[in-house]
Amino acid sequence: MDITTVAKLAGVSRATVSRYLNDGYVSDEKRRAIARVIKETGYIPSRQAKILRTGKTNLIGVIIPKINSASVSRMVAGLSSVFNESQYQMLLANTDNRENKEIDYLRVFTEKDRVDGIILVGTILTPEHERALKNLRIPLIVLGQAFDGFSCVYHDDYHAVREITSHILNRGTKPAYIGVTELDIAAGQSRHTGFLDACAEKNLEVPKKAQMESDFSVDAAYLACERLLDVYPEVDTIVCASDSIAFGAITCLREFGRSVPEDVQVTGVGDSDLSKVITPSLTTIHHHYKTSGMEAAKMLIGAMDKEDTIVRDIRMGYELLLRNSTR
Repeated sequence: MDITTVAKLAGVSRATVSRYLNDGYVSDEKRRAIARVIKETGYIPSRQAKILRTGKTNLIGVIIPKINSASVSRMVAGLSSVFNESQYQMLLANTDNRENKEIDYLRVFTEKDRVDGIILVGTILTPEHERALKNLRIPLIVLGQAFDGFSCVYHDDYHAVREITSHILNRGTKPAYIGVTELDIAAGQSRHTGFLDACAEKNLEVPKKAQMESDFSVDAAYLACERLLDVYPEVDTIVCASDSIAFGAITCLREFGRSVPEDVQVTGVGDSDLSKVITPSLTTIHHHYKTSGMEAAKMLIGAMDKEDTIVRDIRMGYELLLRNSTR
């Protein structure tokens, strides 16, 4: 079964079937005839043939750092909600937080014009990333990081952590911080700087020993909090760079006989599902991750359709959610 056979059975020209398959103008009568034949025969157009006709694959490459991340899953849900309503389908590539794999996937997606556009959920962006992105011949949107020279959708991490820290320091005088690598500008550097600036506003100097680095896992955060309690036992407030880090800190505090929030108050970032149901419920920042994914998808579709070729960025807002882990 091919397009010529469909045309013969529908009583139309091959060109008419081609226009139908590519969403071109076809009269209602001929459209119904073609649709009937396709339904009766089960004809499926060849993807390769369509690529040759249109020059488009209708595929989007989405590169993510971690498949089991709550924030990433919400971003992908936002991307899906937009792409599912369009002609585009997603190809998902998980890098397991390896920057070199991001570069590899950029090359894989662009070789032989495999995709029409790329969404890169960024974490650590290196000079090698910048070189690879500048060499792309297809539209790309960076999601989750601000990256000069490229269209991006990102979150206001600095002001979010600065605000949450400022609020809880009304009832705390010995703050500490558990963060992630500052090579990650958004979750690492921006959140840490927001914390330090809020402490400085309160005339509180945070000793280096009270600033711990973890990763996003609960286990690593537990160990970071254990080290913190060993070197800075007087701590009464712990600001964490993510909800998962906060979960590890709360578990550690409880096992070391510290009550939350009476002895030590704890905050996170992300408003994950568990933040509402753990005991005590977690004071945190709600980032609009799903909406950011939707905005990135719309921006990419505009770029692919040549409607929006201007490099632009969108900084998302946030919400401060006060719950029971703070006083």
